[in-house]
Amino acid sequence: MRGIYVITDKDLCPGRSHLDIALAAVEAGACCVQLRDKSLCGRELVETARSIRCAVMSGRVKFIVNDRMDVALAVGADGVHLGQDDIPVSSARAVMGEDAIIGVSVASVEEAVRGENDGASYVAVGSVFATATKTDAGVPVGLEMITAVKQAVGVPVVAIGGINIENVALVAQAGADAAAVVSAMVCAPDMREAVVELSREFEKGFAARCIGGN
Repeated sequence: MRGIYVITDKDLCPGRSHLDIALAAVEAGACCVQLRDKSLCGRELVETARSIRCAVMSGRVKFIVNDRMDVALAVGADGVHLGQDDIPVSSARAVMGEDAIIGVSVASVEEAVRGENDGASYVAVGSVFATATKTDAGVPVGLEMITAVKQAVGVPVVAIGGINIENVALVAQAGADAAAVVSAMVCAPDMREAVVELSREFEKGFAARCIGGN
């Protein structure tokens, strides 16, 4: 998992559906697409997830469903992303099997280590910066937390929260393997071009990190 991790949000920019966002992400070469929508009923969420699954099947992009392990299993998604208050990672792993991608949100080194020990495929650190797209994101943890988590775990680290074209290189340089974005992509005039530019900046930060030996 390396590069830009797109999280869908159909309400940020009216007229753009979850599928529209996912298709632009796939075309632009994002590493992952996560469907996140807490307002849809189960049937609607399955239908939406199935349409995205079909869109990403032919590419290298991984498809993750936020929170809903049942929906991920129903549509054959690559995995599920869990919060600290969701079903435990170990329980999800027991049901979904060893091949499933299971991500977990963390805000501390302790939560990251526990997530890895419980079987998480990656940990999502955040909110790194202040963000308006997730009301319960809490106090920003800063770039230093990315570095601390990266040094403590062996699974990929995804930075999330307030990431945009101005700071995406910084999260890569701090240790993130991928950068999760919402508004920086969904609200852009050209969603595909936004991902391309974000990816370019992320790689600059990643290269700087490698040169620095971090």
